[in-house]
Amino acid sequence: MNFMSSLALSTDLYELTMMAGYYTAGLDAPATFELYVRELPPNRSFLVAAGLEQALAYLEGLRFTDEHIAHLRGLPALRGVRREFFDEYLPRFRFSGDVWAVEEGIPVFPPAPLLRVTAPLPEAQLVETALLALVAFQTSVASRAARIVEAAAGREVVEFGARRAHGIEAGVLAARAAVIGGCDSTSNVEAGRRYGIPVSGTMAHSWVTAVPTEIAAFRQFAGIYGDRTVFLLDTYDTIAAARWVAASGLAPAAVRLDSGDVIALSREVRAILDATGLRATKIFASGDLDEWRIAAIVQAGAPVDGFGVGAALSTSSDAPSLGAIYKLVEIERGGVPVPVMKRSPGKQTYPGRKQVWRLFEHDTAVEDILEVEDAQGEPVRVEPPYAVRPLLVPVMRGGRRERPPVPLADLRARQLAATARLPAAVRRLAEPARYRVRLGSALQSAVERFG
Repeated sequence: MNFMSSLALSTDLYELTMMAGYYTAGLDAPATFELYVRELPPNRSFLVAAGLEQALAYLEGLRFTDEHIAHLRGLPALRGVRREFFDEYLPRFRFSGDVWAVEEGIPVFPPAPLLRVTAPLPEAQLVETALLALVAFQTSVASRAARIVEAAAGREVVEFGARRAHGIEAGVLAARAAVIGGCDSTSNVEAGRRYGIPVSGTMAHSWVTAVPTEIAAFRQFAGIYGDRTVFLLDTYDTIAAARWVAASGLAPAAVRLDSGDVIALSREVRAILDATGLRATKIFASGDLDEWRIAAIVQAGAPVDGFGVGAALSTSSDAPSLGAIYKLVEIERGGVPVPVMKRSPGKQTYPGRKQVWRLFEHDTAVEDILEVEDAQGEPVRVEPPYAVRPLLVPVMRGGRRERPPVPLADLRARQLAATARLPAAVRRLAEPARYRVRLGSALQSAVERFG
């Protein structure tokens, strides 16, 4: 059994009570749910779709084992459910639906769907919790990473956050999402093994404090790792350590600054290294960095060649809960698909299956149009110089994937190219411009029919 096939009970109880209720009531008609975010978090001007690969693996491998079923039989909440649900339905359960999604690495804007699921109602309901967890977390991390990479302005960015993540698996998935968002490498070895991500690491302060003198610590480390050596300078005194390195005859690949005034320290360290011919030795900064601190370092012209970013990425600290939702938008009644709409104040949904059309002018995205899927109107009829492209593509049919997983390096390249097509004013950190998302004419008419 693979990891994803063991996740059948990684859901909320109400998903199972509703699933059993639908089964008991004979409500198994095809239904469509959409996963999306109502509003951007503060300080975010766009999201980057991520987590789709894990979502598809979950759907394709979803099974109820004998152990799962025995546990469910004993839940008080399910005691009124017919025996056939446990004896016949759950042992044979497989996800058999279709999925359309925004491809990983593509920038998205609320309230456009990231994912659309069409399946028999019990199946489509069960998967809500897992899909939200898998897609929303990685989307939030990838979105933060894109901002951090933008702030770094071409300098190397390494994901350093495994030790701050909310669990070991979260750290692995955060590393994956961070690379989709544009990071160059990760410190997480398991993420490197699983996804082919380049791994990076330096030394810890404990190496320096474990050896009697700082220069002895540097010499011993360099003796092991040679031209790959990166020295951590701030264990005692950053400038004194830089002078030790400069006078030692050693030629480390880089030095790392992990505390203090990075702007001032990097300038002084650069001058010390350059004065002794160590111009090829790079300066790497870490220590509670985020896009704002990185932007300040870059804008100051500090001679920092790369950044290690931890908690800001692995916990998506500015928006740790993205607030994604998964709502029913259409259900088949009497063989006819019927749009449905929730009208709760502040939590309204839009009816029917939808497509997202991105409008470009000279290869720059200018707006998104949210339209019912079968509309033959404005979103697909534009005049030059405009071009329009659909964002939701089929990724699963009949419970089976339409295509193999995309290599992570390709997802990263896709994201960098797609994000570069957003207007510069939308991408900027401070007071970004709002990207326009509007309802198409057919969807607007459908909303009005619901009153």
